[in-house]
Amino acid sequence: MKTQTTNYELEKNIEVISQLDDFVGKTVDTVLVDPDDCWQPTDFLPDMSQPDALDQVKLLQERCAAIPDTVITSLIGNMITEEALPSYQTYFNLLEGINPEGNLLSPSGWVRWSKAWTAEENRHGDLLNKYLYLSGRADMKKVEQTIHRLIYNGFDPRSEQDPYQAIIYTSFQERATKVSHVNTGKLADKAGDDVLSRICKTIAGDEARHEKAYKSFMSQIFDIDPSGAMIAFETMMRKQIVMPAVLMGDGGSNPSLFNQFSAITQKIGVYTGWDYARIIDHLVKLWEVESKTGLNDVAAKAQEYLSGLASRYMRLADRLKTPDEISLAWLK
Repeated sequence: MKTQTTNYELEKNIEVISQLDDFVGKTVDTVLVDPDDCWQPTDFLPDMSQPDALDQVKLLQERCAAIPDTVITSLIGNMITEEALPSYQTYFNLLEGINPEGNLLSPSGWVRWSKAWTAEENRHGDLLNKYLYLSGRADMKKVEQTIHRLIYNGFDPRSEQDPYQAIIYTSFQERATKVSHVNTGKLADKAGDDVLSRICKTIAGDEARHEKAYKSFMSQIFDIDPSGAMIAFETMMRKQIVMPAVLMGDGGSNPSLFNQFSAITQKIGVYTGWDYARIIDHLVKLWEVESKTGLNDVAAKAQEYLSGLASRYMRLADRLKTPDEISLAWLK
């Protein structure tokens, strides 16, 4: 009986997703940027074709030299997360109802979105990877091994192929990455590297556009199917949002690598338990969770749970102890 109910719910969610195809297609055309007009990594890096290229690299290294090891480690972790993009596009196209034809050349709005979104995201890893390579601060062999292992291990946000849960996940995750890049940029600026600061803030600007789009997709779902949206939101929050790079160390010589990275971001304020709580609060308010009416019994219970969730996580964050000792990774 449970399986039948789950299938029915998923079939209904797929139908709603199909109704949004035109809306998503318009978002591709209005929110995302044509490749010829987008910024590219070379806009921020030394031009190696110029006679003074090595002087430019030396200036980059001088600026970067004052950045604390903890910030560099956090930056590397952010970059590794961005570099696992093959997994993200694959994941999105495997969601129920998104690409039923299994055709990446499909003109559907959802398929166009998956390609254009991940194409924009791909520049982030490219830029940070090249910056770190030129900076001389990272052990790039170890970094490359971690990227390799993360893609090798795959990606599981635990959304169960449900497009509703997936869009909640991406709404949350895009905001989380925006926060992380903004805070990294502030620390780079404080250390005197104005170029890295600009890089981080530019990447954060992309994440903000993507976040806005995903939140608008979910707003549409809440309007069409408030009970289904509420249940999916609760389901995703009860499982907790796992970061995309959570499997970066699995099967390797340092299986606790992701936990080390997370401890550093918590300690230096790049991404903290308070940020997690604030994102929940933001989404609950944006989607007007507390004021939704006409919900079925299951959705009404989900609404009650979600209404108090941010406060619960804020109390947990208040009690969370900042790590005294942290292990640095990926550094020379």
